[in-house]
Amino acid sequence: MGKAGRDWTQIYAIYGVDDWQTPLFLLLHAVVFSILSVVFLIYFEPICFLLHHRFLAAPAAARFAAGFTGSVTAISAVCLFFAAANFFYSAVALHWEMSQRIVSSVADWSSVKHALDLGCGRGILLNAVALQLKKSGSSGRVVGLNPTQTPNITLSPNHTLRTAALEGVQKYVTCRPGDPRTLPFSDGYFDVVVSAVFVHTVGKEFGQKTAAAAAERMRVLGEVVRVLKPGGVAVVWDLVHAPEYVQRLNELRMEDIRVSERVTAFMAGSHIVSFRKPRQHYVGPGEVRLDWRFNNLC
Repeated sequence: MGKAGRDWTQIYAIYGVDDWQTPLFLLLHAVVFSILSVVFLIYFEPICFLLHHRFLAAPAAARFAAGFTGSVTAISAVCLFFAAANFFYSAVALHWEMSQRIVSSVADWSSVKHALDLGCGRGILLNAVALQLKKSGSSGRVVGLNPTQTPNITLSPNHTLRTAALEGVQKYVTCRPGDPRTLPFSDGYFDVVVSAVFVHTVGKEFGQKTAAAAAERMRVLGEVVRVLKPGGVAVVWDLVHAPEYVQRLNELRMEDIRVSERVTAFMAGSHIVSFRKPRQHYVGPGEVRLDWRFNNLC
């Protein structure tokens, strides 16, 4: 059972699994390595005999090679099973749990009129926000935005709206495509912006560790700040890059910056980063007004 009485099977039935090819690939390889390790265990002596007469002159060397290969194969199988399970768990169950933590980071949903889920995917976080709006009696709405370059048909707005209908929150949800680096919304439009395991994917065509990819992620972060109302709250759950987000938010003088403990997701470290946009930005002597758009980053 999940939190708040939710059954995991119900959650998986509603949302399915993003990028199911990855856990399936890992699982199939885990099965293959498991079979190989069992073969090495059952036929250890014949394998030693074969290695001794075909490849290795010393019997001890043949036994060592067979034992070492069988051990590595078994350990690889265990690691692959763990990775497949972690990907499967992270895709929906952990995503749902972290979504509950994200929405709980916002103190008062009743006053929220406009919210944005950046990279909404199948709608797990999007619908969690909509449920909070519904429970609080708010008349607000949440917009789910998916990047225009996503080729996966399962991430179409119609698919996401179907999950909202299954959760009973369709009237609180709208979906649209858009470029997260140039959000199609006016300055200061949203009371709340949230995102789950999305920002790190922006700029991946340049390579995750390149300066160009980091610049693209900073553009997205700048757009989040731009579309937030003064006093608005943003909560981002993402992989690997939380320290660079915190550094940039400090440079932008955001307020109430908080970072959660590390949570392993998709075989990587992840954190929730939350912050508040200042209600006023004062420009002192020798300072310049900050441009949220990051148009000059390269």
